[in-house]
Amino acid sequence: MVTSQLAVTMQRRGFKTGILDADITGPSIPKAFGIHERAGSDGQALLPAETRTGIEIMSTNLLLEHETDPVIWRGPVISGVVQQFWTDVIWDVDYLFVDMPPGTGDVSLSVFQSIPLDGIIIVASPQELVGMVVEKAVKMAEMMEVPILGLVENMSYVACPDCGKKIYLFGEGKTAEAAARHSLKLLAQMPVDPALAALTDAGNIEDFQGDWLSAAADAVEGKS
Repeated sequence: MVTSQLAVTMQRRGFKTGILDADITGPSIPKAFGIHERAGSDGQALLPAETRTGIEIMSTNLLLEHETDPVIWRGPVISGVVQQFWTDVIWDVDYLFVDMPPGTGDVSLSVFQSIPLDGIIIVASPQELVGMVVEKAVKMAEMMEVPILGLVENMSYVACPDCGKKIYLFGEGKTAEAAARHSLKLLAQMPVDPALAALTDAGNIEDFQGDWLSAAADAVEGKS
C-alpha cells in the first residue's frame, strides 16, 4: 500500500510513475489500482498496464490466466522474473517504484543486484520486533551499497473518528528509535485508515486523500 500511495503522490506532482511489482508470489498492486486485464506485448517486449491516471504497472498477476491462480515457483525462477520485469518491459517513466515482499530473501537480492537503484525506503510496523527487522534491512542495503532514503512506519496509529486523537495500537516511538540508531529519517507514520482500506479493496487507491507521504516524496525527489 505504501508503494502504491507513493507512486500516486509522485504522479500528482506531475511526474510519470510506474510500479514494478516484485512481490512475485503475492502480487497485490494490480488489485489496488483496479487492473484486471492481462499485460500486452509488442512482439518483442512486454507492455505495462496503465491505471486511469497513467501509472504504469507490471506484475505477475497481469500474466496469469486467472488472477487468483497461485504462483508456485522456486527462488531461481522468481529471481529471473524480477530481472525480466526490468529488462523485458518497455518502461516510459520518470520514477519507477519497486514493490518488494518483506524480508531480505531472494527477491530483495535480485532487485539489488539486477536493477540500478537510486535508493530504497524501508517500511516497518511499530511492534517491538521492528528494531531487528530494520537492522537486517539496513545491513543488507549497506552490503549491497544501496542508499537508504529513510523509514516509513506503517499501521502507526488509528485516528479517533469523533475527536481525532491518535491511538497507537502497537505502541509509540519504536520506529523513530530504530531510525535514530541508524541515523535515518523517519519519513512518514501511516495510519490504519478504514477509508483507505476500502479504496484499495475497490481498486480506487488513486482516489486516496492524505499527505502522509509528502516527506517521502520529497526524499525521492531529492528535496530532503
